[in-house]
Amino acid sequence: MPRILLAEDDEIMRITIQDRLEKHKWVVDSVGNGRAAAEKIKNHNYHLVLSDIRMPGMDGLELLDLVRQTSPYTDIIMMTAFGSVDDAIESLKKGAADYILKPFNMDDMVIRVSRILEVQLIRVRCSSLEENCREMHSTIIGDSEALQNVHELIDQVAPTNSTVLVTGESGTGKELAATSVHIKSKRADKPFIRINCAAIPEGLIESELFGHEKGAFTGAHTRKPGKFELADSGTLLLDEIGELPLALQAKLLRVLQEGEYERIGGTCTVQVDVRIICATAKDLAKEAEAGRFRKDLFYRLNVIPLVMPPLRSRKRDIPALVNHFLHEFSKHRGIAIEIEPRAMDNLIGYGYPGNVRELKNIIERASVLARDNVIQSQNLPADLIVDKEESDAVETFALGDAVAKTEKDLVIKALNRVGGKRTKAAGLLGISRKNLWEKMKQYEITM
Repeated sequence: MPRILLAEDDEIMRITIQDRLEKHKWVVDSVGNGRAAAEKIKNHNYHLVLSDIRMPGMDGLELLDLVRQTSPYTDIIMMTAFGSVDDAIESLKKGAADYILKPFNMDDMVIRVSRILEVQLIRVRCSSLEENCREMHSTIIGDSEALQNVHELIDQVAPTNSTVLVTGESGTGKELAATSVHIKSKRADKPFIRINCAAIPEGLIESELFGHEKGAFTGAHTRKPGKFELADSGTLLLDEIGELPLALQAKLLRVLQEGEYERIGGTCTVQVDVRIICATAKDLAKEAEAGRFRKDLFYRLNVIPLVMPPLRSRKRDIPALVNHFLHEFSKHRGIAIEIEPRAMDNLIGYGYPGNVRELKNIIERASVLARDNVIQSQNLPADLIVDKEESDAVETFALGDAVAKTEKDLVIKALNRVGGKRTKAAGLLGISRKNLWEKMKQYEITM
């Protein structure tokens, strides 16, 4: 339900406006001066602020600045009895959604409020629609050494037509990498079609890939083009390619080699020019050795191998990822969400078996549970927070292991503190840069 803050120093006017707004089932908090309004904004979330420009303590323009800084997704309507065009223009320049001159018609005010709340609802719906094509506009977040290597390889292979095999653990961003290859390719203005081989029943996957003719099977009432036809002249992403049935792998191999195939139930050859990108969390080499994947197809797909690193090997990127997700959830919910430093440290210290996808889910959960829109340690899952007594209970008494663990933790913490800059990290640790490099190699620290 929409929540509105009304700031008006004239008591009769304030009560009149509040009564009228509440008749429309809107929740209204009312205050008599700018200072009180500022305190309300700091402690509560509002969809809309309706404020007089001239108020004691803090005027409306100062309040407008505060709203823009602390709650950027809250709209504000300014009211003025002076009829000053300059005040109105200034408020609009500072980000006000609208202004209204006193004395005003109450029906006109309700219409303006309703219109702004409807626009906010439209924004939410648009964000929901954008969710379906988010990957097309997303980038791989982070600047760690591991990701820099990924970006360099993408920049090198994208302009070619070579087949790319993207591998990595679940949740590492394989689809984002594939999207980036397409966007940076010469086919960027052509179709980018995706199909998840694991999400389609085995009996339907052939029709989805290659299409079918009318009457090819029960229910085939019309000719249907397959994903290869839809992607002609563009790029086709075969996600979870390791789940493709063996019976279809031979037909896929022919398409890759000859650029042609027949629809199900058809006799005409369909010729296509498609760049193939495949993604999988499986080790296709092992799958081929075990007989679960054709070796010849594996060799044909593995022209350009692109390995997405797990999140635990690029912890330097966690703060950037957290801030990215916070911005995303703040935009959807219309509030500004922040995270305290201690909670960020907890996130950096976690191992993330589910990688970036797990981190996103953690941030979404914490942003919902957070009070005052600030994520604290207690809002995070329990397994991210190691209690000191619990840590002491499981800690080893082997001096060498304890020293090594402490040393590794300090090296990682120093690198995170300075954003991965090794010279500065070495200075914090009181060792040489060469010594730091040796310890990073010893403890397999890759940031």
